[in-house]
Amino acid sequence: MSDEIKCARCGQKRSALGYAPLPTELGQKIATEVCQPCWAEWLQAQTRIINHYGLDLINPDAQGFLMDNMKGFFYGSNEQLAQIDTTKEGSIKW
Repeated sequence: MSDEIKCARCGQKRSALGYAPLPTELGQKIATEVCQPCWAEWLQAQTRIINHYGLDLINPDAQGFLMDNMKGFFYGSNEQLAQIDTTKEGSIKW
């Protein structure tokens, strides 16, 4: 069982994710500062962002866009997240 932490996103005292989801400094930070339920929420948000914007994660710009959204999700405000506008479905270009 992971150590209990005060989650950086929700502020509740819960078990930390316990593993680095990315092989980066940000991944290490998430492992020790984000709870498991918030990580699960991010995975759903990430899927919506990838699908809505048609992100090709081989593209460094798309990777940066997704990482910026991840940082905003965990450490910023929801206003920093990409807005999913269903009226633009199928017309977003990278």
